[in-house]
Amino acid sequence: MLVLSKPAIEQYSDIRNCMPSTLCSGIPLIDLSKPDSGHLIVKACEEFGFFKVINHGVPMEFITNLEAKAVRFFSLPLSEKEKAGPPAPLGYGNKRIGLNGDSGWVEYLLFTTNPDSSSQSFLSVFGENQEKFRSALNDYVSAVRKMGCEILEQMADGLKLQPRNVFSKLLMDKQSDSFFRLNHYPPCPELQALTDTNMIGFGEHTDPQIISVLRSNNTSGLQISLRDGSWISVPPDQNSFFINVGDSLQVMTNGRFQSVRHRVLANSMKSRVSMIYFGGPPLSEKIAPLPSLMKGERSLYKEFTWFEYKKSAFNSSLADNRLVNFERIIAS
Repeated sequence: MLVLSKPAIEQYSDIRNCMPSTLCSGIPLIDLSKPDSGHLIVKACEEFGFFKVINHGVPMEFITNLEAKAVRFFSLPLSEKEKAGPPAPLGYGNKRIGLNGDSGWVEYLLFTTNPDSSSQSFLSVFGENQEKFRSALNDYVSAVRKMGCEILEQMADGLKLQPRNVFSKLLMDKQSDSFFRLNHYPPCPELQALTDTNMIGFGEHTDPQIISVLRSNNTSGLQISLRDGSWISVPPDQNSFFINVGDSLQVMTNGRFQSVRHRVLANSMKSRVSMIYFGGPPLSEKIAPLPSLMKGERSLYKEFTWFEYKKSAFNSSLADNRLVNFERIIAS
């Protein structure tokens, strides 16, 4: 068994603890090859804000190739990995999440999905393998973006929206402000000495973008919050993808879909490696409820640009409800 190097711990007490939840196998399952996918996607977004997809069309060699390169990087000595940091916000991060005091049992690499970006000079840490890594990253992101856009177009079909690219065009735009993240949650043997306690790998939050496309290895840890506030564990599946509704999609559907609150718990024995594509709109894009979905309803949200919302999210803590600053006050 490969044991990956652990990120440095400053103080064990810095990590928040939580009680374990129940394992749930009732996560909505969407087969993208089926003709009724749009209706099922809408239902999953309304009820969970989260679902699993199979027959997704992303080549397995793209997945395994990038994961192998991620594992190789995270296996390096900490001093080598830190040459790709500190995150600003792109690059290598270790334990610290954002600038507002959040932390977790995690190390990561954050990238922009713009292949022409000059802000990813930290890739030089890969040395002579830099171009191979960049190629593997671009292959994976291109395939996952294509799959994400297919999901958004089937979602539009399910909502009976025209044009059907009303959501997907924002991800396909050359100015799309999308990101990609590689997370590594090292094994945490200290947990074996604790009873009925779990260590937070990545604290509870929602994603601010339109959708997030997640894939991980077969190590458990991901949990989502249900509408009643209870937490359920998502069974891992390295051959499938999981889709999160983001805050921006919640606004565009005027709250019909709700962004899913989720978190990751550390595992006492196994490493968890996850790969997440965050599909975002261009910075200048105005985000507001779609008129075709309003049907005489009042808008629950003020109009804002993605830049304005991103700036607000950047200045908030991980668990904050970032949309509260953009909600309209409806007189009763």
